[in-house]
Amino acid sequence: MNVLPPECELLRIFIGESDRHQGKPLYEAIVAEAKKSGVAGATVLRGLMGFGAHSRMHTARILRLSEDLPIVIEIVDSAENIQALLPKFDEMIVEGLVTLEKVRVIAYRCQQNA
Repeated sequence: MNVLPPECELLRIFIGESDRHQGKPLYEAIVAEAKKSGVAGATVLRGLMGFGAHSRMHTARILRLSEDLPIVIEIVDSAENIQALLPKFDEMIVEGLVTLEKVRVIAYRCQQNA
């Protein structure tokens, strides 16, 4: 099991659902790269509504069904592991927003099968 230090970083990546990298969804490529790099974990969140640098509204409302809903990927790990991923993600992300903040890990648990 991966052990996290109490002081970590949260990498948050905002992209669109239709963004792609080498033929597959960008969010899948980002999570696969994070897993390959051995980070503690990653979560992909699908937004109901949002807009970005182009100010185009993306929404899941029935009357305005968007095929490009906002996607947020969150990755928490040590500063060293996050910093190692940044150049790889920089190559993959053509449009979007990437933020980084310090976080304090309270618990990171996995129940082992006996």
